[in-house]
Amino acid sequence: MIDERLLRRDEVALVWGIDRSEVIKEIYSLKDGKLVLRPEFYHMSGWPEGEAEHYTPILFDCFDRGGWFLGLFDQGRLIGAVVVDSRRFGPREEWLQLTFLHLSHAYRRRGLGAHLFRLAVARGRQEGAGALYVSATPSRNTVDFYMRLGCRLCEQPDEALYRREPDDIHLLHDLT
Repeated sequence: MIDERLLRRDEVALVWGIDRSEVIKEIYSLKDGKLVLRPEFYHMSGWPEGEAEHYTPILFDCFDRGGWFLGLFDQGRLIGAVVVDSRRFGPREEWLQLTFLHLSHAYRRRGLGAHLFRLAVARGRQEGAGALYVSATPSRNTVDFYMRLGCRLCEQPDEALYRREPDDIHLLHDLT
């Protein structure tokens, strides 16, 4: 049975135990404001080297300023997580960032990722945000997942997030 609950601060680093494995065959890039799909093969067998070291302090900062961290557990083991930052940004300070959404490989294609996303949307609405901002890995599976759930291309990506993830596809999910 899968349980969901808010993560404690001492559990934040458990997210790096989520099995990110995936075979990527196509990726998107942005050209003249449009998504362009091209073949590119990667076998992701885990997190990229240095990712945990780089992003763990960012996650702790998010947690410390009131970010929302929800985990999915199977028999006490974290198998998925979603994080919504509490810091507002965007042209009218109405966006919240979907900072993290990952689900272990063995649990995909069961609706759990969509469930986590819907919970993040509900959290954003509860906080009165106008949109969730998503910086999505450019793989076809990831971008298509978010687009199916109602995200659209962000016409003017946030400069700081774009600098941090220039290859990502920057999306918005309207909450109003």
